[in-house]
Amino acid sequence: QVQLVESEGGLVQAGGSVRLSCAASGRTFRAYAMGWFRQAPGKEREFVAAITWSGPLTSYADSVKGRFTISRDNAKNTAYLQMNSLKPEDTAVYYCAAARTFGLVIRHTTYEYWGQGTQVTVSS
Repeated sequence: QVQLVESEGGLVQAGGSVRLSCAASGRTFRAYAMGWFRQAPGKEREFVAAITWSGPLTSYADSVKGRFTISRDNAKNTAYLQMNSLKPEDTAVYYCAAARTFGLVIRHTTYEYWGQGTQVTVSS
């Protein structure tokens, strides 16, 4: 079992930055691939970024490529999502997720564990 707790997102102006963290319980955090997803009102949950268990491989949605960075610190059982140059269309509830696999995981249906979600609102 893995429990995931995201940090608070908040309200930020367009062009600003926010760093989300996702703290995981359990001693086997390093065995899990991690991902970030988001869901805006009236829209389906969409993939944002993913990272392998050891961190060398990452993947990003085209909409965030070059602006967002996913990373992890296995010693701290924590994954991060650094979001820069934020746009109003980035407004959503952001979720971190964990999957017990060594590869990159893009599909949300593959993830076994989810955080509670945190709201990020970008004002224009």
